[in-house]
Amino acid sequence: MGETFSEGRKSVTDEERSGQPATSRNEENIAKIHQIVRENHRLIVGSIAEQVSIDRETVRKILTEDFDMRKVCTKMVPKELTKEQKQRRVTICQDLLERQDDILGRVITGDETWAYQYDPETKRQSAQC
Repeated sequence: MGETFSEGRKSVTDEERSGQPATSRNEENIAKIHQIVRENHRLIVGSIAEQVSIDRETVRKILTEDFDMRKVCTKMVPKELTKEQKQRRVTICQDLLERQDDILGRVITGDETWAYQYDPETKRQSAQC
């Protein structure tokens, strides 16, 4: 190891090191994590890290950056729908539109915005009553 600043080092740049930096974020581990998540979405990051024998931060980065997932309660879910999920939604919507019993004509909807009128009285107005 090189000298430290207390020993008189002047440079702040890294010294040359031999070999490639060690990383757990490789194709093999990414594939393992992908398989684990496909089998059970409810696993926590620590459990996945334990199964693959890598640190939790690397697992979290793989889930969020490589798979574009986010945490919802305790379940890791994709941020965007896959092509298959999008196509399934289109197919279901087309089937609903083609139904002969006019299921959409029987749907009752309402306005979700409610505005209540509130007219606060002044102290003088309320005292007159």
